[in-house]
Amino acid sequence: MSLSVIAMVWNFGFNLLFDKWMLATIGTTTKSKTHRIYNAIFFELGLLGLSLPVIAYALNISLIEALILDLGFAVFALFYSYSFNYLYDKCFPLNVQSAAQPQNA
Repeated sequence: MSLSVIAMVWNFGFNLLFDKWMLATIGTTTKSKTHRIYNAIFFELGLLGLSLPVIAYALNISLIEALILDLGFAVFALFYSYSFNYLYDKCFPLNVQSAAQPQNA
């Protein structure tokens, strides 16, 4: 259950920060395919960093053993994360633009 809470909190925080970063750097939160790939990769790397110590502690194994154990799930979750965020953005589009960039009329 602790991994579910970690994943849920990380998902909210990471995507909030990622969207703020996109808004600040490119002026919109509309994601291209490249942005979605970066989003999925960095999300999974962060989740691995947060969850590996918990897995290692709970199973009383080393961090390397926990990483090996978690790699299969991480690969699956990478594709899941990409797909989920793509569908979420399509169902609930945010499409926020910064005030510095005028919208095309």
